[in-house]
Amino acid sequence: MSPPRRPLGRSGVPVSELAFGAAGIGNLFTPVTDAEAEEAVAAAWESGVRYFDTAPHYGLGLAERRLGQALRGRPRGEYTLSTKVGRLLEATGSTDGDDLAHGGFAVPATHRRVWDFSAEGVRRSIGDSLERLGLDRIDIAYLHDPDDHAEWALTEAYPELERLRAEGVLGAIGIGMNQAELPARFVRETDIDAVLLAGRYSLLDQRGLTELLPLAAERGVGVVVGGVFNSGLLADPKPGATFDYATAPDELLNRALQLKEACERHGIPLRAAALRFPFGHPAVASVLVGTRNAAEVRDAAAVIGHPVPGALWAELKERGLLPAHVPTPAEEE
Repeated sequence: MSPPRRPLGRSGVPVSELAFGAAGIGNLFTPVTDAEAEEAVAAAWESGVRYFDTAPHYGLGLAERRLGQALRGRPRGEYTLSTKVGRLLEATGSTDGDDLAHGGFAVPATHRRVWDFSAEGVRRSIGDSLERLGLDRIDIAYLHDPDDHAEWALTEAYPELERLRAEGVLGAIGIGMNQAELPARFVRETDIDAVLLAGRYSLLDQRGLTELLPLAAERGVGVVVGGVFNSGLLADPKPGATFDYATAPDELLNRALQLKEACERHGIPLRAAALRFPFGHPAVASVLVGTRNAAEVRDAAAVIGHPVPGALWAELKERGLLPAHVPTPAEEE
């Protein structure tokens, strides 16, 4: 029997509670071997993960190629795959140097990223992704980080994704960003199906709750939450830990340490509370975790399944570590 999946908003595209983020197997920061990438995806499958997210940006196409290869032979109807548009990969004609300084991936700089939210660029991007993945359709296509290209994405890229959805090439359309304001605009002004929100709905940052999440719930837009550890602080709070990829300020570090202490008194890891917290909001269908090997995948699957007592959420609110109005899983049940 297949593991349970839930619909991503009104799109009906099914997603698992835990989603596999493929940036790691695209050699984010440090190299991963082909075998380690294959083993990571296999471990995810064995752990019940049935939603896999990637992007051309990740490893200049390496993550898409590795993910497609690892999923080959799996029943296509049993998993959901998303990728992204907005950055085209243009060959440089060179194998000198690597992508670490420019893109953060330990891969040869054989291509460069070119922002392109034009209709033609979007259709080409989807075609290139299908080729790298070895698939004939994509379940969800996200507009990727259009922070500086909002009008271009809204007036050209989004309508082309609608056409691709009508043609059956895509199952759903989304927007993936690490801010909440622009996705809220897309939810208001388009028939977008999904939002991938990174870092803006966590135990330390609930900016997604200001407008985006209530609006998504009202419009039937499904939300996938990424960055629940805020780049590390909520995974292991200690001096030098990062929040949004920069050293965490003392105030946030102290809050994270208080959260950890409260969790430990209730007998649960802080990471379990961080992974469970987003599910308190009815718009949230899945939590995405970036993993780079089988051990990390199995750990994430075990931690997300850890029961979190309602008494913990109540204590966090009483102590002012969570705002009183924030919905929590215990309140949802």
